[in-house]
Amino acid sequence: MRVVILEDNPILAEGLGLLLGNSGFEVIGVATDVPEFEALIEQSPPEIAVVDVRLPPTFTDEGLRAAIEARRKRPGLPVLVFSQYVEEVYAAELLASGSEGIGYLLKDRVSRVDEFLEAVRRVAAGGTVLDPEVVSQLMVKRNDPLDRLTPREREVLALMAEGLGNAAIAEKLVISEGAVHKHVGNVFLKLDLPPTDSGHRRVLAVLAHLGL
Repeated sequence: MRVVILEDNPILAEGLGLLLGNSGFEVIGVATDVPEFEALIEQSPPEIAVVDVRLPPTFTDEGLRAAIEARRKRPGLPVLVFSQYVEEVYAAELLASGSEGIGYLLKDRVSRVDEFLEAVRRVAAGGTVLDPEVVSQLMVKRNDPLDRLTPREREVLALMAEGLGNAAIAEKLVISEGAVHKHVGNVFLKLDLPPTDSGHRRVLAVLAHLGL
């Protein structure tokens, strides 16, 4: 699986390259700024891009904007944002750029290598992986529809946003899968969303409904 990395920290960039390279990925390039990233994407299209958010020259949102532009030029390009920061405006725009192959993880909250590698594989396969803190910060901006949900329904929604299916949610919350199914149905009903069995699509549908 071909991967491009956009990361300006040389130690982290090299570490990511070695980790992915030793885990079966083909690292076709490591970029430290947006022009270099764009050149790599153009010269050797990857199957997934792993990008940081804050990059030269302003160290604000260059990485996210580069990811959005890359998906505009190559629709469906899987992108995993791996950063210390949640940049809300462009994160929401990235999520709205398509229903497949999107991830946003916070560096400080990824505690296991296998979790990170699984996230890369899931996003590359067209799935969605969102850190709960990312979802929380995005949803707080438009929280009126969420007032309709019970605390348990909010818990289920948060786990849905992580890309978990009903069985995994049931295990996490120590409740039956039937109870999860009921809570998911209530979430869609209260948010005026049509029912769906597609995990990452239903997450993005919720985010889209909330104006994210």
